[in-house]
Amino acid sequence: MLIREVSDGTDLDQVLLVREVDRRVKRDGGEFLRLTLGDRSGQVVAMVWEGVPDVAPLVTAGEPVRVIGRYVVHPRYGPQVNLRALAPAEPGSYELDDLLDGPQRSAEQMEGDLRELVATVRQPHLQALLERLIGPRAAGWPAYRDAPAAKFYHQAYRHGLLEHCLTVGQAVSAISATFAGIDRDVAVTGALLHDIGKLEAYTHDPANIELTDDGRLQGEIALGYYRVRREIEEIPGFPPSLAKELGHIILSHHGTHEHGSPVLPATREATLVHMIDNLGGRLGSFDRLEKELRDGERWSSFDRALGGGAYFAAHEPLEEPRRDAA
Repeated sequence: MLIREVSDGTDLDQVLLVREVDRRVKRDGGEFLRLTLGDRSGQVVAMVWEGVPDVAPLVTAGEPVRVIGRYVVHPRYGPQVNLRALAPAEPGSYELDDLLDGPQRSAEQMEGDLRELVATVRQPHLQALLERLIGPRAAGWPAYRDAPAAKFYHQAYRHGLLEHCLTVGQAVSAISATFAGIDRDVAVTGALLHDIGKLEAYTHDPANIELTDDGRLQGEIALGYYRVRREIEEIPGFPPSLAKELGHIILSHHGTHEHGSPVLPATREATLVHMIDNLGGRLGSFDRLEKELRDGERWSSFDRALGGGAYFAAHEPLEEPRRDAA
């Protein structure tokens, strides 16, 4: 039974993935644990109030654990599991794919779409740069294909970075033809490379996505800018003006200083990539929340990324048109 299928009062005895382990101190000085447990459909909180030294070795972020307890929906705190026991997850008692979230499209399909999009970039230096960074024989391609796009909120799963950058690239490509003055090749290249710093900023364990030391110390924007800049310097005759425009997209794609961009978007191409990147992230949050909805629900719980709940209208199946007898 998936988490999203469980109803209030259901007894549980199944394997879930430990998403987070938060060790806290009670008012009396004792310790307790706040666990976030989940599967591919969603997650739920469980509290460990007693026996923390005995339970702690059983719960490691990114590892499965057998959960025995009752699923309840608290009127104030929402869904949670009242634990009776935790135990090691025995091999063969679970399928890892049932515990990990993932994209709706296969990695193979997304790679095919990516190759088609890259082939439309005509500027030879940009084409060479894309080949060196995310081409099928590029050293970094396996990581780009498999990496997550985030730790929380949107596409926080294996192949998430590929899904996000491809979606942003496809949208930028389509909109570039709508507004005058946009250099489509620059915009599409910037869209496909804007988050490449996440290859170094996040760990690649799909069960336990964390910031790396470099991600904490430098941030994904700086890491991405210097990765792209190093490759540009290896391409003979790469136009300095083109390098400047592309670098600006990467440095400004978060849109504001408060969100981590050292500079604000100052070109059409950078503005377009930022807007579509932001849109892609927000719509990715809707995808995540919809997966967690139970049958019949239309509103999600409060989501920090959206600043509120998300509404999902029920769509009735279309009726077949009537065909009068001949």
